[in-house]
Amino acid sequence: MRIAVPNKGRLHEPTIDLLERAGLHLENGADRKLYADTVDPDVSVLFARAADIPEYVADGAADLGITGYDQVCEARVDNVEELLDLEFGRCRLVLAAPEDGALETVADMAGKTVATEFPNITADFFADTGVDPDIVEVTGATELTPHVEMADAIVDITSTGTTLKMNRLAVVDDVLSSSVRLFGRDDVLENPKVEEVRTALASVKQAEGKRYLMMNVPTAKLDDVRNVIPGLGGPTVMNIAGEDDGDDAAVAVHAVVNERDVFETITEVKNAGASDILVTEIERLVE
Repeated sequence: MRIAVPNKGRLHEPTIDLLERAGLHLENGADRKLYADTVDPDVSVLFARAADIPEYVADGAADLGITGYDQVCEARVDNVEELLDLEFGRCRLVLAAPEDGALETVADMAGKTVATEFPNITADFFADTGVDPDIVEVTGATELTPHVEMADAIVDITSTGTTLKMNRLAVVDDVLSSSVRLFGRDDVLENPKVEEVRTALASVKQAEGKRYLMMNVPTAKLDDVRNVIPGLGGPTVMNIAGEDDGDDAAVAVHAVVNERDVFETITEVKNAGASDILVTEIERLVE
């Protein structure tokens, strides 16, 4: 099983970090290499340009790919299926035009020139709206094209909108929302290893923003503590070794809670009778 991942750029480090946290440790490094083995002898990693990954997967050079949804849409591959939204690298493709100009709506683009690094996505967007501009493909500095009279408007990626504002461009409409996702080729989806990889990556995402809460609780106070724990489902209650039955007996209570709830929850369970409270991070969570 070969996974294609970005070889550089803003998606490279987060992708490698995700693989490592999922237990797919790279054994021979990721720097200046085309391939890397992982601790799983059945899984290797192929490094490629983010834009090339959909084609690598579709053509069989890799079985799975991790890249932006925008890259898959632009590649127009029809034998690749999305398996998991990895929820990083979020961005938008937007239609933008010079501020205070005459182009304020999508309809205003009819007969105008639109520059973009994403001609297929742009063509699909305008086909859906029934507007027919002249689409010009560029390979960089898209936001400059309206100011050097190469185009009237652009379709480009934005995360915060800062670059558009710096270049005196205003968003006319959203074209596509994107994030980094795991994709697989249709003919490998039944391979059990695909589900193993998907589950491993999903377990890391599910653990993000969660904490593991452990405490000792007198049996008589157990219901009170249960009522204030905002866990995933009910808490786990276990007997403590060496504890005798009786009014003073205690049990161990474990629960998974959202990180944002930890501060308040600790106060509430303590007031409800819990003691020896311990909070730890969670590396992976399989639901």
